[in-house]
Amino acid sequence: MKFATKTIHAAQPSEPETGSLIAPIFQTSTYEQEAPGQDKGFNYSRTNNPSRQRLEAVLAELEGVRHAAVFASGLAAENAVFQAYLRPGDEIVLPTDVYGGTYRILNKVFQPVGIVVHQIDFSDASALDAAVTSRTRLVWIESPTNPRLLVYDIAAISHLAHTRGSLVAVDNTFATPCFQRPLELGADIVVHSVTKYLAGHSDLIQGAALARDSAIFEPIKFLQNATGAVPAPFDCWLTLRGLKTLELRMQRHEENAAAVANALEQHPLVSRVYFPGLTSHPGHDIARKQMTGFGGMVSFELNGSLDEVLAFASSRRFFTLGESLGGVKALLCHPATMTHASIPPEARSELGLSENLIRLSPGCENSEDLVEDLLEGLSNLERAREAQEKERKIATARA
Repeated sequence: MKFATKTIHAAQPSEPETGSLIAPIFQTSTYEQEAPGQDKGFNYSRTNNPSRQRLEAVLAELEGVRHAAVFASGLAAENAVFQAYLRPGDEIVLPTDVYGGTYRILNKVFQPVGIVVHQIDFSDASALDAAVTSRTRLVWIESPTNPRLLVYDIAAISHLAHTRGSLVAVDNTFATPCFQRPLELGADIVVHSVTKYLAGHSDLIQGAALARDSAIFEPIKFLQNATGAVPAPFDCWLTLRGLKTLELRMQRHEENAAAVANALEQHPLVSRVYFPGLTSHPGHDIARKQMTGFGGMVSFELNGSLDEVLAFASSRRFFTLGESLGGVKALLCHPATMTHASIPPEARSELGLSENLIRLSPGCENSEDLVEDLLEGLSNLERAREAQEKERKIATARA
């Protein structure tokens, strides 16, 4: 069964009692039991729910594994993985470029209780080799990363980690299983912010953790029930609806991202563009090897002052200024003041997160409209500079 067919058919039979093409929402907290301890596979919706069970089965099919657990948010899924596999004294190795929420939970929640956090440049093979030791319990990979869209060789890193006895978890949010299958590349665990591309419509918060091996998955599944960070049945139903168009949406997101990246790369006010589909991207060859598409995200550095960057970010017509990504409507984010604001300024500088960096999530709009919107903003900036220079010259002449 091909991927697009799986999104519509896998683990999604018609409802047997009525023949309804779409399964109902099981909006219930509890279930009638035939006798004490004798249920029909469900006893309390924190533990299990038919709507959530169906979603988990579909996500597992799309990632090509048997085990999936859905959570109330992407960070709840991350927390379950960290709780399952990190104890005081254990070490975790992750890239310098990483989602701000991941940075925050590791440095503000887990590090204070004794977890040793190492953030290094994964593109430096010698540094990575030195960082992953017998004390490393978990290697955490984002690829492409958030927000600079750096790409790392998942198979090579997984091989290295396994030789040191470490588990490998991959945040596959940006690529989705449509474009990348980390578990087939050697990873042990995959995590998603389902909120983003998988659900795809900016109308819910959700996360997921998946694994191929039962022994690796069971501690995560246990925590899903024990800590109770589970999504509502309606949200699971919404994600199931969104997944049916995942391949179609990802194709459009990628097409629009490529158009935006190519237009920005040619503009004099743009000093750098981050998009794995560009041959100028340092991870382009790795992306071609391990991905079937380059994703739908673009980041770029604007050659201007912070005030100019913020003015540009706040004045677009089709790119709405807001956090999150992966929805059908285009979004624009300034990581330094938004998604990565929890990282101290000095740390952001060390991690390469410039105040000039703008992150774009091109939606499913027409690509020409999106490109025109960005070029219009850059033209406005050029005109404002010309006006300022003219005023400066007039003031100088009068002086």
